[in-house]
Amino acid sequence: MKNISALYILLFVSFFGFSQSYEFKTVVDLDATDVISQGSTGTCWSFSASSFLESEIIRLTGKQIDLSEMYTVRQTYTDKAWNYVMRQGKAQFSQGGLAHDVINSISKNGIVPNIVFSGLKENEKKHDHSKLADSLKTIVTTYLKNEKAYKTNWKTDVEAVLDYYLGKKITTFNYEGVDYTPQSFLEMSKINPKNYVTITSFTHQPYYTNFILNIPDNFSNGSFYNVPLTDLMSTINYALNKGYTIELDCDVSEKTFSSKHGVAVIPEAKDSSDALVNIMPEMDVTPEYRQQEFENFNTTDDHLMHITGIIKDQNGNTYYKVKNSWGTKNVGNDGFINMSEAYMKLKTISIMVHKDAIPEAIKSKINLNLN
Repeated sequence: MKNISALYILLFVSFFGFSQSYEFKTVVDLDATDVISQGSTGTCWSFSASSFLESEIIRLTGKQIDLSEMYTVRQTYTDKAWNYVMRQGKAQFSQGGLAHDVINSISKNGIVPNIVFSGLKENEKKHDHSKLADSLKTIVTTYLKNEKAYKTNWKTDVEAVLDYYLGKKITTFNYEGVDYTPQSFLEMSKINPKNYVTITSFTHQPYYTNFILNIPDNFSNGSFYNVPLTDLMSTINYALNKGYTIELDCDVSEKTFSSKHGVAVIPEAKDSSDALVNIMPEMDVTPEYRQQEFENFNTTDDHLMHITGIIKDQNGNTYYKVKNSWGTKNVGNDGFINMSEAYMKLKTISIMVHKDAIPEAIKSKINLNLN
């Protein structure tokens, strides 16, 4: 009888122990600019990386600057069009991109504040690139279909479309009473593009090497450092605890990723309908399972965001504070996502960090020398 009673008590405690509503406590909360919306565009890569760079500027200078996402997007569309034409249409041409595309762009073109290049027409309040993207795609595909019959210069036509929808390129501007070029503004921000690297973790390539990750949006053939999953997570934790925020490329297609609830988890149980509001046991994510989900396309690079902190629930489980770019209207948690360790392990495609945010032992193993 005593054994039966003990069993009932254990079942009771187990059931209600895993049905606790989330109670989050902040452990690390790094400086970041306000959550904004990318609108009806596929430019999360620019919004998230710009947010990341804004936090870097705060860290490096103490200045809070709202960078222009669309200045970088405009420059990158030009590069995408060139890449698509030179590859004779055998490449990705879409609104998507990756964090290193922002780094590539600022290396060549500098940065500007949003106040001088918003990418919005007069009276527009929301970004929408559907017509822009369609117009650009029409130009490059029409040219490739029969370049001899194309009546004008396709590069000039691409620039004209970008001028119309986003605004003309700027070479000089005044910000807070000082005249700048995009390059001198970059210098003022103390951002050195050479200091930022992308790290991933997959088993189809040797660890502690770098390789070009074959994902659709990697049109620019960016190189990734490959490390074991434990090292990837160690880098994330080390960086945040040392005061460095992190750029994140991940998959948000899971039903247990919820902007509404501001939570992303990977429950152990198949029936996970309750996991967005209550703590449930989570999956033990292995490198092998992570690789499997990547190769069967259950994990894809469909969204980029910005990691700004560490959070714990009442049971001591770790989550990461992730800044999204879907605005704050009709979303929970003020536009941030509390992403569990399991979700981070399984659904992260890559992270981008400052080189000093990488533990020395890992930096040595990947032979990272960016000085």
